[in-house]
Amino acid sequence: MSKKGRVLVAMSGGIDSTVTAMLMHEQGYEVVGITMKTWDYASSGSSGKETGCCSLDSINDARQMAVDFGFHHFIIDIREEFGDYVIDDFVNEYIAGRTPNPCVLCNTHIKWSALLKRADAMDCEFIATGHYAKIGQQNGRRFVQKAVDDHKDQSYVLWGLSQECLERTQFPLGDLTKPEVRQIAFDAGYADLAKKAESYEICFVPGNNYRDFLRHRKPELEAQVAGGTFVDNSGNIIGKHNGYPFYTVGQRKGLGGGFSKPMYVTDINPDTNTVVLGDVDDLLRNGMYVYKQNFMKYEALTEPMEALTKVRYQDSGVLSTIESDSGQVKVEFHANVRGVAPGQSAVFYEGDDVIGGGIIIKSL
Repeated sequence: MSKKGRVLVAMSGGIDSTVTAMLMHEQGYEVVGITMKTWDYASSGSSGKETGCCSLDSINDARQMAVDFGFHHFIIDIREEFGDYVIDDFVNEYIAGRTPNPCVLCNTHIKWSALLKRADAMDCEFIATGHYAKIGQQNGRRFVQKAVDDHKDQSYVLWGLSQECLERTQFPLGDLTKPEVRQIAFDAGYADLAKKAESYEICFVPGNNYRDFLRHRKPELEAQVAGGTFVDNSGNIIGKHNGYPFYTVGQRKGLGGGFSKPMYVTDINPDTNTVVLGDVDDLLRNGMYVYKQNFMKYEALTEPMEALTKVRYQDSGVLSTIESDSGQVKVEFHANVRGVAPGQSAVFYEGDDVIGGGIIIKSL
């Protein structure tokens, strides 16, 4: 047993998780690699070649790296638990007129749970992943922090991690930039991996086309919601649409023609199968309510405080006042924010530290 301890490393076969395993090994940990099979394209109706972390090529890349460095590697099949939770939520959120973020849900409820369960079974004190983030500690609490590389920072999708998860998690890439990670892989003899393109698609949505995925998953859905109406801010009918689940707040393309100016989806009403269209400025909101919240840096939000709030992954954030309100978090933006989409994550920052986050339930 290594003096540093035994660590279970999540290995997708990509460059980030490969370098993570390499760094943990070099730091003196006893590494055990694990690859999680979460999805297969056949289940989504795709006839295309599998890509990403669930493909056979990626699994083989992870296994080969473990062989090269002489540590054990295991493959676990979590497709059933992944599908029951993440996929069903994804579909149900669109049917509810919201825009889900499955990566947040997967991290919070599936991947970390699966990792901790297997870590316990394999006597691993720690788990490590290739996320670009760091972990801070203050007053006995742990919290996610932004990575050094602003362009790769993944703190936004990690707001749901519990204290139990954070106590046992390590993010060795948090202090590295992506070019540095590529150089480490190249220097270690993984030139092909260093040049490997990254995928930004949702792993279970072929071609990143969620509409086709919904049609395959719920074949009866299209007939149920067909023939809905586009309305303006006053409720006047201005056109027909293909069904409210196939639209998202902020969408401009794919609305059909016949409008005298560019139009955007500003709201969705599943009860009436209506989609509200307006100008780009109609997307501006001065606040929102957030539910299913998780606080990291502080145990709870006991009084109003100022925070930088991000409402999407690539968002630069806006200063806000956040406060507890009847079991939810009320957020008042100091400057109006465009395209606040119910179902997406809102993440609150204090400097580089993640205070916590939650799911947007409605905008103000």
